[in-house]
Amino acid sequence: MRNLIRYSSILLMFLMFSCGENTEKKSEKNSTEEAQTETETQESEKDVILFFGNSLTAGMGLEPSEAFPALIQNRLDSLDYDYEVINAGLSGETTASGKNRINWVLNQDVDVFVLELGANDGLRGIPLEETRKNLQDIINTVKEKNPKTKIVLAGMQIPPNMGEEYTTEFRNIFPELAEENNLQLIPFLLEGVAGDPKLNQQDGIHPTAEGYEIVADNVWSVLEDVVEKE
Repeated sequence: MRNLIRYSSILLMFLMFSCGENTEKKSEKNSTEEAQTETETQESEKDVILFFGNSLTAGMGLEPSEAFPALIQNRLDSLDYDYEVINAGLSGETTASGKNRINWVLNQDVDVFVLELGANDGLRGIPLEETRKNLQDIINTVKEKNPKTKIVLAGMQIPPNMGEEYTTEFRNIFPELAEENNLQLIPFLLEGVAGDPKLNQQDGIHPTAEGYEIVADNVWSVLEDVVEKE
């Protein structure tokens, strides 16, 4: 019992003596750790590639890991590019709803913006001038938000259901906008996939996992000249 009392007294004296010193050291340690954490966070921040589109970007009917944005992330990682891919695809998105959503999406810093919208407009027969204007408004918003953001436009085509004139003018919207705005253009996102039953799901519109491998190649053929290896 005497030993226990003696031990307690020594411990109390030690605590009284070292309390101020430990508090100061702990404060210094916390400050150092916070600084290190902040530095590590800054160093670990990656440039962002944001894919902004509809169900074709979202990967409707498949696992997110099978959609082409995820495949692009895999390719970037395998080639040691320091980029983070964000899939901002939303099924059913039109250019009008995309224009309404764009400001919210751009709350984060985006280094490369890939615009994939318009297919739903074409399938619904939306007036071509409306589609063109909405796409231009989205492009303008991205440029105003950050003039340094690199923009890639994904070209789209639709079946001839709406008539040859509409179909042709719809297809021309994308290369014309790309030229007018000095953007990189993916000539046709679904090149080599559209119309092939083996590469599309039962709806005949959305690619299978195998089809998305080809779509990813189409995207990468343009994107590889846009990204930078640090």
